[in-house]
Formats: sequence, C-alpha cells, structure tokens
Amino acid sequence: MKVHEFQAKEILRNCAVETPRGVVCHSLDEVESAVTELGGNIWVVKAQIHAGGRGKGGGVRVVHSEADALSAAKDILHQPLVTPQTGPEGQIVRKLLIEEGVGILSEIYAGLVVDRAEQRVVLMMSPQGGMEIEEVAAATPEKLLKIHIDPDTGLTDDDARRAASFAGIPDALLDKAVGFLQALYQAFWDNDASLAEINPLVVTDQGDVIALDAKMTFDDSALYRHPHITKYRDLDEESAAEIEASEAGLSYISLDGNIGCLVNGAGLAMATMDIIKLYGEEPANFLDVGGGATTEQVIAAFTVMLKNKQVQAVLVNIFGGIMRCDVIAEGLVTALRQIGTEVPVIVRLEGTNVERGRTILQESGLTLITAGTMDDAARKVVQAVRG
Repeated sequence: MKVHEFQAKEILRNCAVETPRGVVCHSLDEVESAVTELGGNIWVVKAQIHAGGRGKGGGVRVVHSEADALSAAKDILHQPLVTPQTGPEGQIVRKLLIEEGVGILSEIYAGLVVDRAEQRVVLMMSPQGGMEIEEVAAATPEKLLKIHIDPDTGLTDDDARRAASFAGIPDALLDKAVGFLQALYQAFWDNDASLAEINPLVVTDQGDVIALDAKMTFDDSALYRHPHITKYRDLDEESAAEIEASEAGLSYISLDGNIGCLVNGAGLAMATMDIIKLYGEEPANFLDVGGGATTEQVIAAFTVMLKNKQVQAVLVNIFGGIMRCDVIAEGLVTALRQIGTEVPVIVRLEGTNVERGRTILQESGLTLITAGTMDDAARKVVQAVRG
C-alpha cells in the first residue's frame, strides 16, 4: 500500500524523524492560509499523488511570495500531472502540501528496503541525494553504501555513524544523523514498511538533519496490524478496476497490453506475462487469484478483466496445488455464462483434479481453447489475438 508524502511524514514525525513544517491543502483558500500559518519568505508547493518524478512533471515549485504560491497552486491543483510514472494521461492532483523553505547545505539519499535474498532490511546511503537511486547504482556504484541490518540488534550506532559519514554528513552533525537514521529504521520496522525512501535527506544551514522528501510503502499482508496506516489509503489514487479486485480479495494491476491474464500465484503470473511478451504481445494485467480462490472470485476476476476494452483474448493459466482445477473450471464456466463474452479464452490447467477440470470445460458447451503447456498456451493466445 502506498501513502502520500504528507502521510509518510506524519508517520515519521511520530517516530521522532524530523521533517519540515507543512500544511495539506485542498483549495486555493487553504493555500493562502497555509502560507500565512507557516510564515517566512520561501515555501515549497508540492503535488500529492502516488507517483514519483513530481518535480520533473512540474509538480514541485519553490515560491517566494504568497502571490507566487497561489499561482503555482492554481497551475497544479485539480489538474492532471504527468510524470515518468503516471503514463501520458497523468494523475489528477487533489491535494497539495505547502512546506516551509529550508536552507540546504547538502542533499543525501537514504533508503530502507527488504533484501529478500539476505532476508534482512538493508539501509542504502549515498551522497548523491536528489537523484534516482537506480541511476546512482548504475553510473557510480562506489557512491552507494549498503548495510544489512540484524533484526536482533536493529540499526546500531556504529553502522548508522558509518552510513552517515559515508554520505558526507559533517562530523559535528554525526550524532544527529545517527539519531535520524535509527528513528527512520524504527519507523520502517514498527510499521511493517516495504520501503522508506528519504530523497533528499538534507543538512540545513541551521545544523539540522531533515527529511525533505519522504516516500513509504507498506506490506499489504501486515496492514491488519496497523489500522492507523490503513486509514491513509486514498482510493482516488487507485483505478476502479484495482479497487473492485481488492474488494474481491484479488491481486490485480492494470497494464497496457491486450491479453488478459488470470493466474494463481504471483510467480506463475509473472512467468505468464513473460511468455506472452516472448511471443510478441503484451499482457493487459497482472491478476493473481491466489491459492484458494472460490467460484465467486473467479467470476469477479473475469468481470474486472473484461471491463478493459483493450483485452482481445484471455489466458487462464492454473496450477492446481492448493487450488483445485475442477473449482477453477466451474468458476470459469459460470463466469463465462454470466458475462457472455466473445473474447477468445485460452485455458491451461495442470495439477490437482486436472482431469475433472478438463472434463468440466469440455462438457460446458462453451467455445474454449485448451492448451497442454505454457508454451502451447502462449502460442494459442497470441494466435487468437492476431486472428
């Protein structure tokens, strides 16, 4: 689950991570009040959307007067913002964060993610703040430090000091930086985050270490432990199809292709999308019905997929381990009878009760194309799309 920058900063402040003062605004009148409340003579107007690259899209403006703040807000608020992560249609900006300006001496990158290979949280630090960390890692890997954190000890003083020193924080501020990084790690750990990225972390001319920007995402499977995080969910930032799928207990992400995918298991879903691309077409979605999907969930999955008018064919790829092939087959038949689609459906079943599942499909009277292997299924769905 993603949250907005202002929400991430609220979470961080509750864990003693210092951030600039800011006010969230939904209207131009609120912008005017925010500037007055914050005081000073420099402010930053920031679009709040669930996408990176806001600055590149013109969604982050530094202003030096109330008139300029209002002008920037008018340009951004309730307008589509196009960034490298939104696609050409952009994302409507419904909220702004107005923050006080700070005097910046240096910009640093700090990030925490889960390294699944090491099964530990890893702290990443770089003196190249403000840049995308992928660019730093590719172009200047020597400027990126990674420290794997032992969950029994947390982020130690020595490791935090080493990271801060590597990033170029002055010796006089190392104690502050150590406290900052340890508080950041605690916020990550205590809230079951999957990402906490501070880019940039800044050293100010007042001798402070501050999270100038903040991005956090959270493990969906752990949200039941964190109702305070769940309340931050912003449905305006999600597609209608993804919301509908979520309510049915499905993992669904819309993509730009023309072949719908209905698969059980995230790994198999990724492999299915890969083999579609290998044969020269593009998947229209990621859709994992999980290991114990019911007939109702299969119906919901088809309903969500086929609302996408770009879908020209559907590939159903099921391995019946926990999920039984006959249950999937019954769900497919019921769904297709209810929906009455003319879109070609290619089905590959393997695993538990597979013969019973295939019999259900054959006796359904529906026009389905069956496949024996993933390769066979990919070739047939691409052939169906190309006529």
